[in-house]
Amino acid sequence: QRRLFEWRFGWRLFRRRWRLRRRRGFGELVMSISAQERTRIANAIRSAEARTSGEIVCVLARTSSDATALPVAVAAAIALALPWLLMAFSDMTVHRILLLQVVVFFALLVPLCLPRIRVALMPRQTRRAIAHRVAMEQFSMRGIARTKDRSGILIFVSLAERYARIIADDGIAARVPQAEWQAAVDALVAHMRDGRIADGFVTAIDLCGDKLATHFPRARTNVDELPDRIYVI
Repeated sequence: QRRLFEWRFGWRLFRRRWRLRRRRGFGELVMSISAQERTRIANAIRSAEARTSGEIVCVLARTSSDATALPVAVAAAIALALPWLLMAFSDMTVHRILLLQVVVFFALLVPLCLPRIRVALMPRQTRRAIAHRVAMEQFSMRGIARTKDRSGILIFVSLAERYARIIADDGIAARVPQAEWQAAVDALVAHMRDGRIADGFVTAIDLCGDKLATHFPRARTNVDELPDRIYVI
């Protein structure tokens, strides 16, 4: 069974200085990563892989959850409770109460479905479980487990869930102790706290590349098996 190495960072690591732009009036997370920064990350992957036969894949997710069931349930519960309150404390007609009920439902549903608010409604363990599932899906989808020596790693960050994870394939997990990845994770989180997303990925890639070069040095016949890029989803 594949051994997984994960480190999670929570709300407090991001809430103070997380420099994500927010669309006024909507509170929607916007990833501040430019084309130039994507190129920097791609170059960092290319440079790291020049020293190793291992493969590095980076994924940045705006959010790991697109479910709307919880926001709908919350909006519906409030809208259903509204008529009882109005009938008890006002003399509004039934027609007006029903009309107001519909208006309140949709007025609540729109903001509750926004990524930042929707994720905040979820219990912490639920957010982690959802982000974990998406990380594993990305690990499989990006072909990391299909490399020749099973020497690929995934650096995964989900912004809305405040979640980071490093997943190492079987070949690496058998040689690299868990503690050896911690410096890369600490550097990633430190830069993320300052809103420097690209810097965080570049530093983590360099540190991971050093570890991979130690245990999986590049051979003359080595072939680059995976694209050198960051996937933004």
